[in-house]
Amino acid sequence: MRPSLLTSSLLCAAALIGMPTQAQTPAAPPAAGGTADGVPFDVPYGTPVGSETAKKMIAAVEAESAKHRWRMNIAVVDTHGELVAFLRMDGAQVGSIGVSQGKARTSARYRRESRAFYNAYETGHPYVSTLDPTLVASPGGWPLIEGGKLIGAIGCSGGTGDQDAAACKAGADLVK
Repeated sequence: MRPSLLTSSLLCAAALIGMPTQAQTPAAPPAAGGTADGVPFDVPYGTPVGSETAKKMIAAVEAESAKHRWRMNIAVVDTHGELVAFLRMDGAQVGSIGVSQGKARTSARYRRESRAFYNAYETGHPYVSTLDPTLVASPGGWPLIEGGKLIGAIGCSGGTGDQDAAACKAGADLVK
């Protein structure tokens, strides 16, 4: 190597080694919804829904669905998300049996409409899929609130998400 090239290389290396390093500023953590007082969806638990009430809700959903020619699977669960009553309308797709039960379970266990998880997922929050392997992030699950307390949930599946939600709301509206 020529002496001038060697000298130039050594000077560049010395300059680079002697330069002060600049640390990268760490990125701010992503917003997690703030730190508001209270807990969202903090609905106290009540006495779980009974089979007679569940049957009335299923009948209301079945009537609403029949008006629109929707074929639904309808599930009512208790406060723990365990099945109390179920109906598969004639012609309802078999694949929606578990989905209707999953929507009801999600709504009961998280004390909110299952659409809330769908909305979170659709607005760029895919972490929703990591919360619980049984969570169903789709419209059609409604919590049953009686006297300000959660008594269970109802879930419908067989149509579009909006059809499922509209049908199930007919049953959920029976509880006040």
